[in-house]
Amino acid sequence: MARRRQGDDGRRDLVVVGNGMAGARTVEEILERGGAAQFRITMFGEEPYGNYNRIMLSNVLAGLESEEAIFLNSMAWYDENEITLHAGVRVARIDRHARTVRADDGSRTPYDALVMATGSSAFVPDIPGMRTAGRGFHQGAFRFRTLDDTRAMIRYARTHKQAVVIGGGLLGLEAARGLQTHGVDVTVVHGPGHLMNQQLDAAGGYVLRRGVEALGISVVTSGRTVRVLGDTEITGVQLGDGRVLPCDIVVVAAGIRANSSIAAASGFLVERGIVVDDQMHALDDQGTPDPTVFAVGECVQHRDQVYGLVAPLWEQARVLADVLTGADPSAQYHGSRTATKLKVAGIDVASMGITTPERPDDDHIVISEPRRGLYKSVVVRDDRLVGATLVGDLEKVAPLIQAFDRGSPLPEDRIALLFDLGTAPAAVGVAELPDETTVCNCNGVSKGTIAACVRGGVTSVTGVMDATRAGKGCGSCKTLVGQVVEWAAGGTLEVDESASWYVPGIPYAKAELVALIREQELRSVSAVFAALAPGGVEDAKSKMGLNSLLRTLWGAAVVDERDGRFINDRVHANIQRDGTFSVVPQMKGGVTSADQLRRIADVADKHQIPLIKLTGGQRIDLLGVPKEDLPKVWADLDMPSGYAYGKSFRTVKTCVGSDFCRFGLGDSTALGIAIETRYQGLESPAKLKLAVSGCPRNCAESYVKDVGVVAVDGGRWEIWVGGAAGAHIRKGDLLTTVDTPDEVMTLTGRFIQYYRETANWLERTYAWVPRLGIEHVRAVVVDDSEGNAAELDAAVQASVEAYSDPWKERDDPAEPGQFRTALPLTVLPQVPVR
Repeated sequence: MARRRQGDDGRRDLVVVGNGMAGARTVEEILERGGAAQFRITMFGEEPYGNYNRIMLSNVLAGLESEEAIFLNSMAWYDENEITLHAGVRVARIDRHARTVRADDGSRTPYDALVMATGSSAFVPDIPGMRTAGRGFHQGAFRFRTLDDTRAMIRYARTHKQAVVIGGGLLGLEAARGLQTHGVDVTVVHGPGHLMNQQLDAAGGYVLRRGVEALGISVVTSGRTVRVLGDTEITGVQLGDGRVLPCDIVVVAAGIRANSSIAAASGFLVERGIVVDDQMHALDDQGTPDPTVFAVGECVQHRDQVYGLVAPLWEQARVLADVLTGADPSAQYHGSRTATKLKVAGIDVASMGITTPERPDDDHIVISEPRRGLYKSVVVRDDRLVGATLVGDLEKVAPLIQAFDRGSPLPEDRIALLFDLGTAPAAVGVAELPDETTVCNCNGVSKGTIAACVRGGVTSVTGVMDATRAGKGCGSCKTLVGQVVEWAAGGTLEVDESASWYVPGIPYAKAELVALIREQELRSVSAVFAALAPGGVEDAKSKMGLNSLLRTLWGAAVVDERDGRFINDRVHANIQRDGTFSVVPQMKGGVTSADQLRRIADVADKHQIPLIKLTGGQRIDLLGVPKEDLPKVWADLDMPSGYAYGKSFRTVKTCVGSDFCRFGLGDSTALGIAIETRYQGLESPAKLKLAVSGCPRNCAESYVKDVGVVAVDGGRWEIWVGGAAGAHIRKGDLLTTVDTPDEVMTLTGRFIQYYRETANWLERTYAWVPRLGIEHVRAVVVDDSEGNAAELDAAVQASVEAYSDPWKERDDPAEPGQFRTALPLTVLPQVPVR
């Protein structure tokens, strides 16, 4: 397809061969310098799309981002900037003498200036069996480079169960993690002796490997793939040592190669890439710069270097735009000092400079804690940082990047580099960073660019991210971006309106949203979108939050649309890494009986449950149940749901209390059972975990629960709220002390209802209580300062009365496919039987 503009107003013809990240970024830079008045711009792209962020393909594969979310420039952008885009059209040759570009569709496009931004392609080793005669790539073999590659992998993963990923670099590990989210069992085969050998030394690679294997991904290093097995379908890969790894999917992520064939065929000098000078002119095959032809991006070789990271590409694009537009005719690119900060399969990794000492007098400081998944290494030469590697902990990455970029002298105490550089608090540390410091590696955004954007009038974090694309890549820099914006705004930072919205697709805070839903009696997710969303457009990311809110407000009167639920809530079980589910029957207060235990044991035997596990909430978890078997498992258990899967009231943990314990001051077991019986399954913005302890020794860990009750002297009970004991640890705040279990019951329900009505979606109580302040929460819940205690009590009572055991849907499914076998839920190794 091509989008054309009319007329000839005397502007020069600029043709860009390549519509990828480098080509489009170069055009953006040219437009920012007034290039629209100088050039009629034509772009060619082999893919039939606008420009998208290739870095984010791993998130699309993993289901973390939609395809639409990764596009950087829509088709409308090309129209708005009068750019003729030939999408899905390959350029065959450049005629330098006639100054025309010849494309496969037969077109000839003249140019006054030409930019080659042809990017790179996945390198595919010549492995026997990878290709089939007359058909090209084997149907089960994939590259991981384009949006089409990603789509094909997702489709294939729905019906296939085992994958081998050839290549243990960044792309290979991201492909492995993405496939794993589709229920595929993955093995990574890497030729060198350790993972990410281009960025990490052997010790860092070992720590990364432990982290990857902890995710359930198998790793083979020093492994050479010599053959792909199978005729019509792949059955495995054979390694050089004779081992055969069974698989039905093969993904090749063995590196990239510059796309330079067009340049070579057109008479330009090509070595590892298209050779360019410091002003990005392409050299002809005699080594002479062509004054009208330039090259930029991964296809380029500059001073013997080829770059596969985006930050150097952005630097090249800026220089090229300066030269082309005349904004700075003397601009030159002198190469890049690369520092990368990444998340590799969810594991933090940073690397800059060299990975190991190269000279006898290089200082090398290493801290390695493999069991904790931590590795830190710095290489110092002549009191300057020349290399650093971090795995698992990036706390010191900002000052290290600063020291690396600036070449500043380092403290004599080298160990301080990895513990404490004596840096000031965040805002001061940000102030000390030089303007050229790269904040967002994915999009090559510097501190100076962010500061300039703020000075230009954009004074909200979201606005700056939209304008500069900082934080729009892997997302690991968002905190630093926020700090730079706050520093640059100097106290005039605007609060993003969308930050207060309950869900991203509806422009209202929770209180306004609740009022409108009640006023208009909107009882379904689709009705809310139709009435309140801009243009009535539905937003997939908002559905779960809206569904939860509607069920809180309307109870049994809600119109239940199942696509507005998480998979866990659709089938009332917790999905696991391998695509199976875990079943947790209810055991109120952690109390069970011999009859229940026998029933659970019989069900585990009958359905061959792979793993039976005691949970931290004093329950029994049956793991590894296929989706289609859930109704039969529930029927045989004949026990209520334990709600281990929902954004809801989950469990009440108890100690044995006063009946048996010699320290017990109150009957914690009976009270815990009563609380769980009353509030079981109650819908809420996030999960709720409760506990009741029979004395301040706190054996049930009540002080670190969303609601914790503790018996104290005199037959009284303390109520603690807002505690946490997960990744975030917080001792709860004392709400009040009461005299009777009935008061505990009432205030617990009132607190939960106030939380349900005012907390943000997915906001746990340990964030909500400090945000409102315990004094305010106490005033409302205990002292009835707002005069709404009776309303809160009545609302929670209505929800209690609307309760029904969701596992009853086993007899009457809510929709025909509710328990249909889910793809890719094929027979997997699943949870190991223990």
